[in-house]
Amino acid sequence: MFAYILRRLVQVIPVFFGSTMLIYFLVFAMPGDPILALFGDKTPNPALLASLQAQYHLDQPFIVQYFYYIVGIFQGNMGVTFSGQSVNDVLARTLPVTGRLAIMAIAIEFILSIIIGTISALRKGGVFDNVSLIISLIFVAMPIFVLCFLAQYFLAIQLGWFRPTVGAQNDWGDLWLPAIVLGVSLYATSMRLMRGSVIDTLNMDWVRTAYSKGLSRRRVIPTHVLRNSLIPVITNSATNFGVLLVGATVTEAIFNIPGVGNTLFQATLRHEGPTIVSFVTVFVIIYVLVNLVVDLFYGLLDPRIRYVK
Repeated sequence: MFAYILRRLVQVIPVFFGSTMLIYFLVFAMPGDPILALFGDKTPNPALLASLQAQYHLDQPFIVQYFYYIVGIFQGNMGVTFSGQSVNDVLARTLPVTGRLAIMAIAIEFILSIIIGTISALRKGGVFDNVSLIISLIFVAMPIFVLCFLAQYFLAIQLGWFRPTVGAQNDWGDLWLPAIVLGVSLYATSMRLMRGSVIDTLNMDWVRTAYSKGLSRRRVIPTHVLRNSLIPVITNSATNFGVLLVGATVTEAIFNIPGVGNTLFQATLRHEGPTIVSFVTVFVIIYVLVNLVVDLFYGLLDPRIRYVK
């Protein structure tokens, strides 16, 4: 087990350098001068323009800029935005907001997919199964911005259950409406995975053996069926969690959430290389670690999985 964890952690090193270099190159290759764009229609003083370009190493070749960035990373300094803010401070301010939103959305997705998917599988071909499949198809086909506007209008404006926007107040209780929107939009795929997995597991030999030994359905379903049916759902939820950490840009924009998605979008418009690459670097590391934890969790769910040399 220790050797497996160590091997997975070592794999983070080439992923780290490869992803940061690729993203930095893409930002470097974007057309236009990001410093010049800050002045809009005004013509800046050439001396001031040269000073700002030198401050952010924009007058250096790509490999030199990347070297300065990597040195700063290992010193704990992710750089400075064009507005003069530390990228460390920006990340520390926005990541917790997006993290809370992602955790709430994944929890809602996970709970809905397990409950509805299991009931649909146990009642395969019934009314509940058909209705749940139709609803899941509707959520899969519906664009996220449409779902956001519908939730704002009916749940926030008409019924008054939630605030229509989040803004500066972004604690756990303030994120319920966007979390519900994201959770419901993601649950459809996980529910169908759970339904199919439960149906397959119900036909396995060990389930029939458990019934033949006289075990009740209440004992067989939670212990033998659900435990062995969760792996596809956990894999999908872990992937969704990584995607949400990158920032649900559309959802954050509609609900005015000061999270990672909005910040990363604005940084892309301003060609802020340090901000973009620093955010992506953190997300790559988090994504790899989340998948490592999920892989280790597989062994607890399925005894047949073992981590050997």
